[in-house]
Amino acid sequence: MDSFAEPHKPLDNTVALADVRAQVSKLESDLRDKNVSLSGRIIHVCHYLPVTCSFARRPRPSDIPSPPATPPAKASDIPPSPTVEHSEDAALAPAQGTAAESSSQWAVNVRYGHSAMVSGIDSLAATHEQIFVGWTGDIESASTAGAQSSGQDTPGPSDPAPTKVPAASLAEEDKKELEGLLENYQSRDDIKDGKAIHYVPVWLDDKDAHGHYDGYCKQTLWPLFHYLLWQDVATEYASADTHWAPYAAVNAAFSRRVAEVYRPGDLIWIHDYHLLLVPSLLRQSLPDAAVGLFVHTPFPSSEVFRCLPRRKEILDGMLGANLICFQTYSYSRHFTSSCIRVCGYEATARGGIDVQGHVAAIGYCPVGVDADRVAKDTLRPGIQPKLEALRALYEGKKIIVGRDKLDVVKGVVQKLRAFEKLLQDYPQWIGNVVLIQVTSPALSDSPKLERQVSEIVAHINGEYGSLDFIPVHHYHQTIKKDEFYALLSVADLGVITPLRDGMNTTSMEFVIAQERTKKSPLVLSEFMGISSNMTETLQINPWNLSEVAAAMHRALTMSDAEKLRRHQHLYKTVTTNTSHTWAAMLAKKLLERLGSTNMAHQTPFIPKGELEHHYMKAKKRLFLFDYDGTLAPIVKLPSAAVPSKETLQALETLTADPRNVVYIISGRDGEFLEQHLGHIKNLGMSAEHGGFIREPGQSTWSNFTEALDMSWMQEVLEIFKYYTERTTGSHIEVKKSSITWHYRSADPEWGLFQCHQCQDLLENNLARKRPIEVLVGKKNLEVRPLAVNKGEIVKRILYFNPDAEFIFCAGDDKTDEDMFRSLLLFPQTTGPETPERVSLEPPLSVTLLAGAEADNYQPVELAIERDAVFTTAVGHSSKRTLAVWHVTAPEEVVEHMLHLVRDALADEAGEVPTSNL
Repeated sequence: MDSFAEPHKPLDNTVALADVRAQVSKLESDLRDKNVSLSGRIIHVCHYLPVTCSFARRPRPSDIPSPPATPPAKASDIPPSPTVEHSEDAALAPAQGTAAESSSQWAVNVRYGHSAMVSGIDSLAATHEQIFVGWTGDIESASTAGAQSSGQDTPGPSDPAPTKVPAASLAEEDKKELEGLLENYQSRDDIKDGKAIHYVPVWLDDKDAHGHYDGYCKQTLWPLFHYLLWQDVATEYASADTHWAPYAAVNAAFSRRVAEVYRPGDLIWIHDYHLLLVPSLLRQSLPDAAVGLFVHTPFPSSEVFRCLPRRKEILDGMLGANLICFQTYSYSRHFTSSCIRVCGYEATARGGIDVQGHVAAIGYCPVGVDADRVAKDTLRPGIQPKLEALRALYEGKKIIVGRDKLDVVKGVVQKLRAFEKLLQDYPQWIGNVVLIQVTSPALSDSPKLERQVSEIVAHINGEYGSLDFIPVHHYHQTIKKDEFYALLSVADLGVITPLRDGMNTTSMEFVIAQERTKKSPLVLSEFMGISSNMTETLQINPWNLSEVAAAMHRALTMSDAEKLRRHQHLYKTVTTNTSHTWAAMLAKKLLERLGSTNMAHQTPFIPKGELEHHYMKAKKRLFLFDYDGTLAPIVKLPSAAVPSKETLQALETLTADPRNVVYIISGRDGEFLEQHLGHIKNLGMSAEHGGFIREPGQSTWSNFTEALDMSWMQEVLEIFKYYTERTTGSHIEVKKSSITWHYRSADPEWGLFQCHQCQDLLENNLARKRPIEVLVGKKNLEVRPLAVNKGEIVKRILYFNPDAEFIFCAGDDKTDEDMFRSLLLFPQTTGPETPERVSLEPPLSVTLLAGAEADNYQPVELAIERDAVFTTAVGHSSKRTLAVWHVTAPEEVVEHMLHLVRDALADEAGEVPTSNL
């Protein structure tokens, strides 16, 4: 991706849910017409299930002492059992949104929090069957759980601490019972006549679960994603790597659970930073699955992210997805930059990240709230009396409202200091404006922050207050829903100033609550994920106290006409880009990705059994290998790419068999190949992408470029020198038949930008006048003669070995596609007229060296059969290639070579092969 390009336009605010659903339906219809498998199901993988589970063990027979024998009674003496309808306990039947049975050991209740995500997922039931996979959370004892769910929205400070039931104490039948109960669970948000939502619990060891969530998620990832390094938040030194093992273990458990419920054609969406390794794990177990990852938190810049000790593992885990979505374009750009700078991966022309041929697309899609439900909540009968009481209490004064978690990133301290700045710079507001700040307790207590906030509040009230005026009213408590909406409705100004935040629902709830009251303005931090969508708010830098104070003053003195204009725009945005629209957009984006060219062709993994069968029956075999990325991994320093001991063993054993003809066809120069592989007898080598060839058993090289005009090299060299001077870390490699500009050691984004500029100059100027072609490789740009490529060398080898009955050809990059193309010997479609044998015309690589004797060469008939040609791409199965098969890494190429020669040697010795096919 050109990282200097302008960002795409944000979501069109006029997009309607019905339109998105219509697009989803059309995409599914088009994909089915193309024979793409679709099951109509979406699997959502979240850290928590949207329910809490409580457990009361049913007494076992062994727990009850045996009573004395009872004398037999007549049937008429036994009164009938009371039915549920007449039982006194009938009144205690669970309310809507719960699931329980009188005989069940389990009770299930609604889990509060993440309401926007859950309502969005629930809304998809209108069009798709869904599977919701998540952790049960801590399982509570039914007695304490019942006390806490008796009519309260949230637990109060006087509620007893819940008693936890250890997961290890649950028997398999207990777990099965809960799974059966969740299968029939119905949420309060279930759509009428909608499709089923199945809830699937993930069972975790308690130690792993808390090491994962309370440890790695909350102590390592969450601070980093909010631009806090660990020394900024830790009270004592702790390694940022301490809880990695439970994080990896929990992600593996989630991956296994998803694989158990997956059906071909399912769409999988993984949510948030708790499960960043799951996409890669699923890619290994379900290589053909369509996997999306949505990150709800901010994503930091690459300079911050690179501080993470497990940065590569996290990025590789995320890149297993087909599509990675963020809240904003800037977060997606930070992620792309991290992949390029930290891992050295390359961006595609369309902005995806290429990892060994698997391309992960990058997108963004802001989350909204369930606008209809919020609007209904603002009409609750308990709100109006509280609203009137607030108006009476603060009559004649402007009311500024803030509601945040008491968390270091929520900017409460900065907001209070900005309010003090307002009273200091605009003294006319002293006695005429109050700030009502509600701070709900954060997940982890911070006594230091709580003390700091209390001190600032006391200072402001002491400095600017009086006996009849208190400027700041601070309530550190969790307030009920009626009080919350009354507070939002009565406000003359909302102020939300987090230092970093992904999605903030309060800002959107404020806009909806104001629809029925004052249409009051909103001051919003520019560091929030939704700020780019809510353009009609007054956006500020929360660190700039004067700017925040000026924005408050402007909002409090704003005309009614401007308030109305801004509110109408915000209201349309909030009620259009809802959580329902967001969920439908995710389905649409993943379906679009499923229909892309990259995912349409999945190259199967090379079958060992079939490979061995054709190898063993062939009287003559051809092996054609690329070097870098095929026999040796790609490394930053080219000279460090030396062959491994296993590679040398495999090549030596293959070439020792007289029936095998083995060639290395590389872009390297002949000197490098001779230095590392020249000692292997009977190994053929081709250097510089087919410019030179050394036949097996010979010591001299044949040059294909002698008869070609090579004067263009000086012109290309001058252009490469120009870009080398301007790109620190780049260098030029001059070979005998080609010239390459390398930028692997340069700044990755600047190097890529310069590569595109240089490529454009060469293709649009020099390449039109000279017989050359420009190749973009892995962190390099190469110019070579048109008549020379790896495909021509393969044709030459095949021409002189027409009796070959087995061909194995492996490569990993664009230059190797020439080899695969030259081996497309048979027609793509088969029929009764398809020839069983094919012939080969004398290739250019034969006639160039023949000179005057070129006319003596005639077409030859090849002995090879269609099924005996194994063209193999190194990389992911979704990599765009002409190869028929794939392996994922260079080590697997070597493994297959060793597999063939070991089985052949065992067969010749009369032994039974030990490998498991």
